[in-house]
Amino acid sequence: MAATGCARLLSLGSVHGLRLGSRALPVLTRIGPVRHHRLGPSDDEMYQRTTVSLMQKEADGGSIIYSYSPRGFNIDGNKVFGPCAILPPAILQWNVGCHTDITVESLSLFYLIEPRIEILVLGTGARTERLDPNVLAFLKKKGIAVEVQDTPNACATFNFLSSERRIAAAALIPPPEQAE
Repeated sequence: MAATGCARLLSLGSVHGLRLGSRALPVLTRIGPVRHHRLGPSDDEMYQRTTVSLMQKEADGGSIIYSYSPRGFNIDGNKVFGPCAILPPAILQWNVGCHTDITVESLSLFYLIEPRIEILVLGTGARTERLDPNVLAFLKKKGIAVEVQDTPNACATFNFLSSERRIAAAALIPPPEQAE
């Protein structure tokens, strides 16, 4: 009796629907492929922050500055000519000529990247130079600590922070040639 009731519930009684007992329910027909996931507003790139995930992490951690010269830097075996920006996954040319060129715009890359950097080490050349207080206040407002040093000390500080696996970045201007 139960088998007969189940068979009657599952039998197709008409072309318009499935017969359950004496009532007919409409059959939903789908034209085209079945989609198992619908995109909503939260799935759109405009609504989500873009991040980069590294699939393979190096055992030693961050970048290391091996040497510097008036021409540029040797960072992890890569020769970089002129001023450079070192970010957690990248080494970039930095378009400044001297410490007076360091502005909010020239440092915009450091507060726009994800994951957020904890500290920015600025190397201003052969000696530590004063920067515009508005630039330092802006970075502080963005939650980034700033260490301004001469380039040789900035390289050492950055290497130390990298060895401690801190999320640090560096903006370095090569020191000029020493007059002998």
